[in-house]
Amino acid sequence: MEDNGRFEEKSFTNGDVYIGKFKGILPHGNGKYTWSDGSVYEGDWIDGKMTGKGILIWPSGAKYEGEFSGSYLHGHGTFTKSNGCVYTGGWRMNAHHGIGRKAYSNSDIYEGLWKEGIREGSGKFTWNDGSIYIGNWKKGKIDGRGIMKWFNGDVFDGCWLNGLRQGSGVYRFSDGGLYIGTWSKGLKDGKGTFYPSGSKQPSLKKWCTNLHSDENCKVPNSRFNRSLSEKARASGRSKSSRHLSQSTSLLDENHVIQNPADDCICRDSSSALPRTSNEGQSEVSVMSNMVFEREYMQGVLIVERLRECSEKPHNKNKRQSKFSMKQVKKSSFIGTIQNRRSYYLKLNLQLGIRYTVGKITPVPAREVRSSDFGERARIRMYFPKEGSQLTPPHCSVDFYWKDYCPMVFRNLREMFKLDAAEYMMSICGDCALKDISSPGKSGSIFFISQDDKFVIKTLKKYELKVLLNMLPKYYHHVGSYENTLITKFFGIHRITLRGGKKVRFVVMGNMFCTELHIHRRYDLKGSSQGRYTSQDKINSNTTLKDLDLKYEFHMDKKLRESLFKQISLDCKFLESQHIIDYSLLLGLHFRAPENLKALVEPPGSIQRQFSLPSADVDILKQGEQLIIPKGLLLVAHEPSFVNATPGPHIRGNTLRAYSIGNKEVDLLLPGTARLPVQLGVNMPAQATSLLQEDKVEESEVELFEVYDVVLYMGIIDILQEYNVKKKLEHAYKSLQFDPMTISVIEPKIYAERFINFMDKKVFPEIP
Repeated sequence: MEDNGRFEEKSFTNGDVYIGKFKGILPHGNGKYTWSDGSVYEGDWIDGKMTGKGILIWPSGAKYEGEFSGSYLHGHGTFTKSNGCVYTGGWRMNAHHGIGRKAYSNSDIYEGLWKEGIREGSGKFTWNDGSIYIGNWKKGKIDGRGIMKWFNGDVFDGCWLNGLRQGSGVYRFSDGGLYIGTWSKGLKDGKGTFYPSGSKQPSLKKWCTNLHSDENCKVPNSRFNRSLSEKARASGRSKSSRHLSQSTSLLDENHVIQNPADDCICRDSSSALPRTSNEGQSEVSVMSNMVFEREYMQGVLIVERLRECSEKPHNKNKRQSKFSMKQVKKSSFIGTIQNRRSYYLKLNLQLGIRYTVGKITPVPAREVRSSDFGERARIRMYFPKEGSQLTPPHCSVDFYWKDYCPMVFRNLREMFKLDAAEYMMSICGDCALKDISSPGKSGSIFFISQDDKFVIKTLKKYELKVLLNMLPKYYHHVGSYENTLITKFFGIHRITLRGGKKVRFVVMGNMFCTELHIHRRYDLKGSSQGRYTSQDKINSNTTLKDLDLKYEFHMDKKLRESLFKQISLDCKFLESQHIIDYSLLLGLHFRAPENLKALVEPPGSIQRQFSLPSADVDILKQGEQLIIPKGLLLVAHEPSFVNATPGPHIRGNTLRAYSIGNKEVDLLLPGTARLPVQLGVNMPAQATSLLQEDKVEESEVELFEVYDVVLYMGIIDILQEYNVKKKLEHAYKSLQFDPMTISVIEPKIYAERFINFMDKKVFPEIP
């Protein structure tokens, strides 16, 4: 900075004093400013504002030395608080921003990225007890992919959400035992495999590769290391950068977790994690030649299967994998879309939906007309790679786009309370759509949005015709019955690729988009023909079938009455459209009884977020058909307290429960949330196991038989019209365990058998 100002001292009427250079009447150049409260700044000034390098000292003893801009702490600098807490790194408008190191007064240390004063991005946190975490952060909490090592030697490498383990992960115990599985809200939840200490353990290279590719749980890339060292050298901080760069190298994709002694990993004291890690205490085993297939429910072990550790299962899995690939290749043209083709297809979908929604949203709202369902109710557009006057340039292949009945689906989305901007961001945001495996034999491809709200499925030509033909009556039905369980459709589209290949899609709501973990999924038709799943094909995401159902569900009398009233209305509608072959898709969230949860959770770790009024307790004690509260509790509905984030699976009235005086009800989940009970959403029940003792495998242990569950359900597969029944002959030689040939299956008979099966086998009345 050019130094040509005059040097003088000036006292102000408020008691402030400035000694230094001026430019006109403003401090400009080097100078010292003392405020009346005792604060002192000495350093560079430009046009009356602290800009450049300087030192600022507060009366409390806090001190900042570094760069300023426009009188803000901005650039690089060191801030020392009076309690001994020290931060050195980047600043932006008085807040930590960029790369920095903060040593707290209790000796905890964080080194990594900051965003507007909050830990955000890649970083390493070291606690004063020696525990260490290296990985991703979001809004000040551990979030994303990360590795943690507790001071007792236990190591976890996997996914995190909001400071808690959430999703897939590998937990290595200090005694050498290994558990590979899934977690939910910090507790084991779902299926996993435990390898005792001394047993032959699998290579984790493939698992780590799959975790790297998970969009929801990405490993920080090397760009963090490069940007850190480059920025550090530019500011003359090479020593600190070398220290941080070495510590973050554990995040490299070549990191091997088999040697935890070389890892630096840990737990966030600001999160809900316990101060000590005692997970390994219940896992100790001397059976070196065995592995355990386990299933947990919120930290409680509910099923355990013992199998020998051998190569045979591995070979069997390889053969099964080859068979599955062969089946996919035989299915259709759709099944051949892989790798780059799949990427192009998803990108085309996003481009087309963004164009369609953007075009139809500004049109003034109005009631749909008969012409909105007709052949001319289409939006067509060509998307060349280089772009056009109406379409942007893109990195996919040239394609033609067709959108069916845009005004109808625009009104349907509004009817389903979906904001157009949120809908577009969910599907067409910066994140790519995710591939999911097909739960059935249709050969369809399924995508899901990054926020899990929407499922996109490919359609066969006849399915498209069925949906378009029934669309007017469907529109009327969902408008008349807001509690309908029938699949919610949000758009129908077609992409024509080079060579004339046509791919048709429908966008649907994902009824399993919920903050609760779905432990089981069932596709129920009321048929016994082929309605089971081989044990070697079952994993945590498998959709099971009728003969796999081991439970019957008992719910409040009024809730059950509302459920069957709507099922009857929906089946009557499908019957009128000559539809057969539909299913009830049922999702179960199990709640561990409180007496069992207490065995695996530290005292006081589960706290009720809402107090229960005494009046509600009295009603619950007196109510008939009462669901005994173990992990669930029904309480009077209070809109201001419930967690009711709008979603495509949520629509309709809050239901009334007989057990609390025919009042609208909320579901209280101790330690989790308070949710409104709606038809097919957040419905509480008790699941009674129907598994007979003589059918239990010797290697399988069921630890208890009655469960509290939260149910999610909807009627799906509604596009199978009666006139294509010949294609169902193999699948429906029997219905509801009664021999019946396909020739006598009529839509009315199918509806009656479907309702009867749900009434007698799935949701029987409480005796």
